[in-house]
Amino acid sequence: MVGRLRTVSVAVLSACLTWSCGGNQNMFNPQGPPARSIASLGWFLLGLLGAVYLLVLIALAMALLRRRHDSDMSPAATARITRNVTIATGLTALTLVALAVASVAADRGLNSPSGPGAITVDVIGHQWWWDFQYRDVSPSDFVTSPNELHIPVGVPVVLKAQSRDVIHSFWVPNLHGKRDLIPGVITNTWIQADNPGVYRGQCAEFCGHQHAHMAFTVVAEPMDKFQEWIQHQRQPAIEPSQGPAGDQARRGRDVFMQSPCVTCHTIRGTDAGSHVGPELTHVSSRLTLAAGTLPNTRGHLAGWISNAQSVKPGSRMPAVSLPADDLQNVIVYLRSLR
Repeated sequence: MVGRLRTVSVAVLSACLTWSCGGNQNMFNPQGPPARSIASLGWFLLGLLGAVYLLVLIALAMALLRRRHDSDMSPAATARITRNVTIATGLTALTLVALAVASVAADRGLNSPSGPGAITVDVIGHQWWWDFQYRDVSPSDFVTSPNELHIPVGVPVVLKAQSRDVIHSFWVPNLHGKRDLIPGVITNTWIQADNPGVYRGQCAEFCGHQHAHMAFTVVAEPMDKFQEWIQHQRQPAIEPSQGPAGDQARRGRDVFMQSPCVTCHTIRGTDAGSHVGPELTHVSSRLTLAAGTLPNTRGHLAGWISNAQSVKPGSRMPAVSLPADDLQNVIVYLRSLR
């Protein structure tokens, strides 16, 4: 029975360690210079403190199992104990120095990139979603990408982060450590992805009811693909095409403009210009809905529009009551906004 419990315990521990170190939200799978520094420090701390813990357990076991002798109170024994305590104290001091040196070494370069940033992105935290804003030399080049941060591979990206309501924390474990967003304060940080991929980010500071559903996606792609993406994002919403699908999309646009949706969202190229909620100009091109809560599919979009509170209670997205035909038309219209 004891052997079986031991086997089960080892299996559970192994599974937990494997799960915690896997996936695309993992500090021990670094994909950029800052993340590598943090991961190296993490492995060093685990190794060193694991060794200290093992030595303490061995010393404790030896003390518990050792039999008491009459000679333990002799001057020679006292001198030996004093020597051992002195050595242990010295090793403890050296361990603390090693930890301090490793921490300082890992911290170098975390706050500012080693080279010039290819782009600068404003990171805006809301309850409970993210807005990533790309600014260029002219107002017409302004791009906003809710809950989806696109970056070019191999170059540092400077982030200027701030919160619109409460304290949030920007964290992409594969690319950098956590950085708090404090209302009224602009926080500077940077990330860099050395390999193309899709990485998950998360708010790492408790910020209310839906804190756990305040995620975002970082899409790292080659520079030419990034330039194509940002040029496309600068374009206004396309006009619905000709044909039955286009007619349905036009009806959906008319319903959108006459519904409560228009009071919260922007669709560039239309009369919708509110900034209460995320911009929807290219909503169909995004990977997720509701800050990483749902995959961006037709069915999830319908559920989110018709009853957002059942998906993300407490969010500022109200339930929009539309007749079935109007809802389907709005979905067709939004799905056309790529």
